[in-house]
Amino acid sequence: MLQRILADTYLQVAERRSARPAAELERVANQAPPPIDFAERLRRPGVQLIAEIKRRSPSKGDLKPELDPASLAVAYAEGGAAAISVLTEPTWFGGQLADLQSARSALDEVRAALPLLRKDFIVDPYQVLEARAYGADAVLLIVAALSPERLALLSAEAARWSLAALVEVHDEAELERALEVGARIVGINSRNLNDMAVDLRVVERLRPRVPQATLVVAESGIHSPEDVRRLHDLGVDAMLVGEELVRSPDPRQRARELVEAGQ
Repeated sequence: MLQRILADTYLQVAERRSARPAAELERVANQAPPPIDFAERLRRPGVQLIAEIKRRSPSKGDLKPELDPASLAVAYAEGGAAAISVLTEPTWFGGQLADLQSARSALDEVRAALPLLRKDFIVDPYQVLEARAYGADAVLLIVAALSPERLALLSAEAARWSLAALVEVHDEAELERALEVGARIVGINSRNLNDMAVDLRVVERLRPRVPQATLVVAESGIHSPEDVRRLHDLGVDAMLVGEELVRSPDPRQRARELVEAGQ
């Protein structure tokens, strides 16, 4: 599954680069307001919520294809989220870069200064530049999708644009690679990207191996206040939750319930 997604991603990046050259994006990025400190928001007491905007997933299919990124971003902010993740991958997740702009504009309108994470399969520096130009404050870097050299390159590119990097790992070897490039924020994903199975014990196993100064984000398989309290006991700093919130009839209230469970 991962290799199919990456193959699509390389084609999409080439098409977008042809339609909008990097020089044009750089002009926009250089005029954008300074990024919001993503790491600072996650460092606050309790398990902080990174609430996700996504329409569908490869494992579950359509979640909420008709969702409005702007109104959902505001609901998450009102529900106490510390940050918002926006899926921008179009083929498998139904996202688009315009969703980042919509979320940012809506948050600015209600004066909610929440950092935005561009969640995508970032494989090229051009995508980091896109993230900055479209209003993101952080990008996701998936160790399983990148060579060591490419991971180091993209980490440096994120730093060049003052973007935080959430470096995602699934096992001990990937965690070691993340720490080698100096990751300040490590995402431990309980979902196996090959068969899409979820096992929260991955967080239990890897959390003790992360240095104390490094922030830890638990990803995937978080559905209930009980799950959140389990993460709290493990010393996790933040949780990234999408499906549970998107499918909820009241995302604002569901976000608040998860935030309160993490305190």
